[in-house]
Amino acid sequence: MMTEVVETISTEDFLKDVLLIFGETFEGSPEDGSAYLDRGTGVFSTVEGLSAEQVSEKFGTTSIVAHVEHLKFYLDRLVEFINGRVEPVKWDQSWLIETVNDNEWTVLKEGLRRSYDGALKCFAEVEEWDQNNIGDAIAMIAHSAYHLGAIRQMAKAVSSER
Repeated sequence: MMTEVVETISTEDFLKDVLLIFGETFEGSPEDGSAYLDRGTGVFSTVEGLSAEQVSEKFGTTSIVAHVEHLKFYLDRLVEFINGRVEPVKWDQSWLIETVNDNEWTVLKEGLRRSYDGALKCFAEVEEWDQNNIGDAIAMIAHSAYHLGAIRQMAKAVSSER
């Protein structure tokens, strides 16, 4: 028989840890440690040096740009859920962009940065962390980490082809 142990964590401690891991996923690891094996790398640094041609290259059924667009779409929708959205999402719309030109690639990277900044702002404005928005915040980290890994693998492949 298991005895239920209930512990609480302060909102400040929870938010600090969420921001640390979420930030590392996008910005890269801090100097003194990393949650990821590839130190110093995040979504932004991984995609920054890639050309529109490289990110538009297909790997199986997808491309780097498709992952970036999906990640941007996902962050925006989860922020909406944390802010009270209840309407269903048409997730297939998040995979519509598969190729870009140079200008479109610049705009998409800027849009991803805005979505990331919007998520940070959303986290900071949550007045009461409950089961739903805690789950959404953790989902944002896990989902973004998955896409970071997928993007890094494809980025390594396109970089080695040069």
